[in-house]
Amino acid sequence: MEDHKIVQRNIALQREWYGEPLGDRVRRLVVAFDVSQAFLAEVLGISAPMLSQVMSGRRAKIGNPVVLARMIMLERKTLVPDVAAGNREAILAALEDVRDARPTVGRDNLPVGTADDRAVLAALRDIAEDEDLGEAAKRLGDDFPALADLLRRAGAVT
Repeated sequence: MEDHKIVQRNIALQREWYGEPLGDRVRRLVVAFDVSQAFLAEVLGISAPMLSQVMSGRRAKIGNPVVLARMIMLERKTLVPDVAAGNREAILAALEDVRDARPTVGRDNLPVGTADDRAVLAALRDIAEDEDLGEAAKRLGDDFPALADLLRRAGAVT
């Protein structure tokens, strides 16, 4: 199979497995945390060349579930108000927190929920009605599945 066909197949698999190409997700993290791709790889616990291959579609998946758990944790930390506001101290603390995380990942648990999640969900509930959060989730679902999931969870008060 030609290289470009392999890349296209891998990107299609990433959409199926992760909701969108991993390159898009990683690029958003690089921008949100204002770090290099190599530094992000270190935070996630993956080699820079491996992260590059996953981003470009030369590899289809992140083989280590702990790395994926850290990536999801980092995505959620972009929603912490001080991190979202660009507070450098908060950004560095979030990166250190994720780098030092040792999530236990098993078949039935992917530990990506944190105390930060509860704070973010509460903040979203304070500023929007459940119906509005659901509508926003629908509108963002295709382009930003992780954010849409967060909005859905915020709107699903039990």
